[in-house]
Amino acid sequence: MQTTIDYFGESHRILRQTVSRFVQKEIKPYVEEWEETGEFPRELFVKAAEVGLMGVCYPEDWSGIDTDLFHEVVVTEELTRSGSGGIAAGLMSHSIALPPILALGNSEQKLRFIPPVLRGEKIAALGITEPGGGSDVANIRTRAVRDGDYYVVNGAKTMITSGCRADFVTMAVRTGETGYKGISLMVVETGTPGFTVSKKLRKMGWWASDTAELSLVDVRVPAENRLGGEGAAFYGLMHNFQKERLYIAVMANTTAQMALEESLNYAGAREAFGRPLTGFQVTRHKLVDMAVLVEVSREFTYRIAAKIQAEENMVKEISMAKVFSTDICDRVCHAAVQIHGGYGYMREYPVERLYRDSRILSIGGGTTEIMKEIISKMIL
Repeated sequence: MQTTIDYFGESHRILRQTVSRFVQKEIKPYVEEWEETGEFPRELFVKAAEVGLMGVCYPEDWSGIDTDLFHEVVVTEELTRSGSGGIAAGLMSHSIALPPILALGNSEQKLRFIPPVLRGEKIAALGITEPGGGSDVANIRTRAVRDGDYYVVNGAKTMITSGCRADFVTMAVRTGETGYKGISLMVVETGTPGFTVSKKLRKMGWWASDTAELSLVDVRVPAENRLGGEGAAFYGLMHNFQKERLYIAVMANTTAQMALEESLNYAGAREAFGRPLTGFQVTRHKLVDMAVLVEVSREFTYRIAAKIQAEENMVKEISMAKVFSTDICDRVCHAAVQIHGGYGYMREYPVERLYRDSRILSIGGGTTEIMKEIISKMIL
């Protein structure tokens, strides 16, 4: 039987200690304040860069740290353990904004856009989702029309993590025919005339991540900001989605693990009818069910991550991992609130936020329904 020791070596353990210390010092004391504010200080990006978190798994040529995929898993797990999914998602928004630049960009583009983000000097966001579009990436409507050395871009994006204060957005736009073949990727710098944050979105969970609706009206984007050729977005996005879904699965498993830990502590300390909650078989069995689900989901996700690290095509399997882990997370967080009773509904108890934050995980990065469509096409 394979255990987690096969996935994590000494360098992973050292990194985990580094991230854990960073979270304890720089994030956890301020989580409540940042949740209420709806964002965390921009200087947190700089602090994260100073301890090497931003550059994990990026080439040294672009100011990164050459590591493997499980170092990214470590960072995702430990940031999620801050107790705020919003901080973890917002601080690492570059993890979905930069990979398309790595995959499709030329040397000049990589040098211009990647190092400032990994140094914490600039914030990068990914702009895919559109109002009315949701997970239907093939029907992106934001249009970019070539005009000499520029593209004139018109359209809107929504639910963009870090979108309110990003310095640039790696954006999917339509440059050609309908469907995937007509979609291109380009870097849109947010200071360009015609680019505006039309709304800062209020959400059920992930309060500490700023999430934006963006408007683009006659925005002139230099043609040199296009990533790859026209219509090349499909490759860049598919490369991106596989890792994004892994990150979400890891967040889901970690969130569920935290909900389990909180429940174990609470059930052992809370008394009812003269004995602790763990004195009741129904509670013990509920905790066991939660533990089994978390363990199975985590091990499955690790196994798929190992195959992705080995450069195997895991589109079907990572879609399965996202479906399974996010479902387990929902179930475990629901059970955790139930074990806490009325206190699980109170904001001073961590399971209340875990429950809210967990809900986005089966939606972001491609909904469960989209994941099942992908899987069905590969097994039928």
